[in-house]
Amino acid sequence: MILNLSACCLRENAARRPHKTALILAGADGTQTLTYGELDLAVRRLAAGFSTLGLPRGARIVIRRGNDLYYVLSFFAAIAAGYVALPSSAQLTVDEVGHLVADSQADILICSETLQAAGGVRVIGDAELLRLAQHPPCDYADTEPEDPAYLIYTSGTASKPKGVMHAQRVVLGREPMLDAWEGFFEDDIVLHAGAINWTYTLGVGLMDPFRRGATSVLYNGPADPSVWPRLIARFGATVFAAVPGVYRQMLRQDDFARQNFATLRHGLVAGEALPPALAKTFSEKTGKPLYEALGMSEISTYISTGPSVPYRPGSPGKPQPGRRVAILPLEGGDTPLPAGESGLIAVHRSDPGLMLGYWRNPEAEAEAFRGEWFVGGDVAHLDAENYVWLHGRADDLMNAGGFRVSPAEVEAVLCAARGVADAAVAEREVRADVRVICAFVVRAPGATVDEAALKSHCAQKLAGYKQPKKYVFLDALPRTRNGKIARRLL
Repeated sequence: MILNLSACCLRENAARRPHKTALILAGADGTQTLTYGELDLAVRRLAAGFSTLGLPRGARIVIRRGNDLYYVLSFFAAIAAGYVALPSSAQLTVDEVGHLVADSQADILICSETLQAAGGVRVIGDAELLRLAQHPPCDYADTEPEDPAYLIYTSGTASKPKGVMHAQRVVLGREPMLDAWEGFFEDDIVLHAGAINWTYTLGVGLMDPFRRGATSVLYNGPADPSVWPRLIARFGATVFAAVPGVYRQMLRQDDFARQNFATLRHGLVAGEALPPALAKTFSEKTGKPLYEALGMSEISTYISTGPSVPYRPGSPGKPQPGRRVAILPLEGGDTPLPAGESGLIAVHRSDPGLMLGYWRNPEAEAEAFRGEWFVGGDVAHLDAENYVWLHGRADDLMNAGGFRVSPAEVEAVLCAARGVADAAVAEREVRADVRVICAFVVRAPGATVDEAALKSHCAQKLAGYKQPKKYVFLDALPRTRNGKIARRLL
């Protein structure tokens, strides 16, 4: 069976609706618009250009750009040519990108000239990328469902992010959410507030609208929470997708009540839990519902509310139709627990949306599976009506605006700073429903290192979303009898 993710998103649309708008990129410098015919052609031309580089099938291509058109084209073109796209955040430091390049054994780094490239890999800048995009178009590669399509790096409990490899079949694995959560139709205009490198944006903002033949709208201007209501009104967006923090910032705008949400049918929320008060306030002020989903990099969203699954405050919803989801015992074993009992949420290995595995990390992969079940870190129970109720995480991963952040990674950077003897990080609530990463630092004897110095140090080593927003200086860190950091006492 031949299956190519990019072809599934673009080829049929180019044939059936070539003149329909597929993609709108709105920014401070104007708006770029591509029809399905234009997008399909641009992707296949760049794919042909990539094919001239002498890369083997399955070669990894790292993408390091801002929210621009060539990020979208590079992602779909790499897959269209039979290579593996590796989207990365523009916020990453050079050291962090270097880890991705080295660990993935990447062959190519596509890097905007406004960003610093990593060493040890061939770099394709703006000029060469434009040249590659001028080749005569090629056909989509004859990949198969189990062939790799893209590689995502996500924080784990170890000190460095680990690679999550997804297959071409992931495009089929996303189909349950099209109806159960997103409620997308062909005539929808979908505005996503996220950066393109994020799986939430790649999926909900690009792949899923394209699968429905809908229109995707992305923003590449300066950060400004007041822009989202204006973009909804300007483009007639029918669905808006963001993390809870974006909705919260929108509601704080003085002119929010005067904004026009007439075209909006509903909003989508993922990345972190939706506070019931936020859902209530947004719906009261706009008359539009918010639908929440729970997911992870290894499978994207698989539990959700939606047009056919009523939102219940405090629950991310039900397992989507066709997905086998179970609650497994915390202490081990692969026998699902009955309704009402708490354990770890697990997804069956047969789900087409589930990753191929962790890239070059068999130990992490072995730990993640129990028999035929992939086990995430969320602790929850199912009620009698199959709604999921979360009780936290079994590991120490922190949530920074929807991004998973490893405490070990941040702590390693802090402990390497001059004047620091010991350090730990944890999430702390700074106001209702708002949590930030807080650093707890023990100074070395005689050291005078302060918050400003540590902020500067972290800014050089960590992406913005990983950097602590609050600093507390202690004489010693609380530890367990085994010497582990007692985070709950911080």
